[in-house]
Amino acid sequence: MFLNLEIMKTSKQEQLESVNRNGYNIVNIKNPSEDVQLAAVQQDARAICYIKNPSEAMQLAAVNQNGYAIEYIKKPSEAVQLAAVNQDGYAIKYIKNPSEDVQLAAVNQNGHAIRRINNPSEDVQLAAVNENGNVIRRINNPSEDVQLAAVNQNGHAIEYIKNPTISVQMLAKLLS
Repeated sequence: MFLNLEIMKTSKQEQLESVNRNGYNIVNIKNPSEDVQLAAVQQDARAICYIKNPSEAMQLAAVNQNGYAIEYIKKPSEAVQLAAVNQDGYAIKYIKNPSEDVQLAAVNQNGHAIRRINNPSEDVQLAAVNENGNVIRRINNPSEDVQLAAVNQNGHAIEYIKNPTISVQMLAKLLS
């Protein structure tokens, strides 16, 4: 809930106090300074949706606090994308056509983020199963290398592999 004050006419200090209480109060401030904007996104990263043309530094501050804030950033740079998925791998769902580096960062942070990646490369698949072997269940037709990596990370991952090769079965048995 927003404070319905005439914040536009208040001092910078009062504006800062207001956004420090609730970042969304920035909506009531006409032409907020960079300091006030930064305080708002530090209090609640999603307040960035009320900042027109946020600087890259402002975008980074927001996604470093909450990776999901990338949803409100138009055309984020790769640096902002990387910061978002390093904070929360699932933030990749708000990134259109993420580069392989962004995909790798996302699955390294949380292997389950592979669910949000269309047609992940074998390198991305390997990174995902190395982070969590059980995510093999989220991969369509994994190669034998991906299967082996999954089982090596977690021997029980074999439960999620359809028609595992003899090598994969032997590794799983060895690790059990």
